[in-house]
Amino acid sequence: MENSSQNLVFIVDDDPDDRQIILEAFLESNSSIDYTFFENAQELLNNLNEDGFVLPNLIILDLNMPGIMGLQALKEIRSNKKYSQIPIVVLTTSTLKKDRVMSYELGASCFLTKPDTFTKLVELVNAVNKLWFF
Repeated sequence: MENSSQNLVFIVDDDPDDRQIILEAFLESNSSIDYTFFENAQELLNNLNEDGFVLPNLIILDLNMPGIMGLQALKEIRSNKKYSQIPIVVLTTSTLKKDRVMSYELGASCFLTKPDTFTKLVELVNAVNKLWFF
């Protein structure tokens, strides 16, 4: 049985420093949200496919990871009716137009390039929170 948490975000990023910075930005923006981290897309997909998994309200997905790339994970998530409705924000260092186009074609809710300062990341996270949590 799938459960849904009112304020749960899955953050998928292979870089531990990026995961920490993203968490800090989310906590500064809204401390009432719970976060679950995955080091790669395979961990995310395994979790979503477990019996009794908790559906997040939002998935933050990096594109460039070892193993299953973010675009492949996006495709697999969107093709499964159990969790295809979860909003997915691609948050990546990529500035390539083809990555942006493919992300939207595969069903990304939003494509964002990781900012170069913490202040800009907090501003970006505030906007994400306003879209999906307020």
